[in-house]
Amino acid sequence: MISNIVLFGFGPYEIVMVLLVVLLLFGGKKIPELARGLGKGIREFNSAKASIEEEIKDGMNKEDKKKG
Repeated sequence: MISNIVLFGFGPYEIVMVLLVVLLLFGGKKIPELARGLGKGIREFNSAKASIEEEIKDGMNKEDKKKG
């Protein structure tokens, strides 16, 4: 079953190796800080993306109202 898991083209052994390298480089105490920073960055990115999408939709609706 584990051999069927593939994430972004990485197999389970590659993922384990990457996690071990991260653990060795940053240590156990820094990993939660890194994860929080990554989560915050992803939330900010998604927020900015949603804001841009809404601006585009608003602009399209205004353009439709001008034509119609």
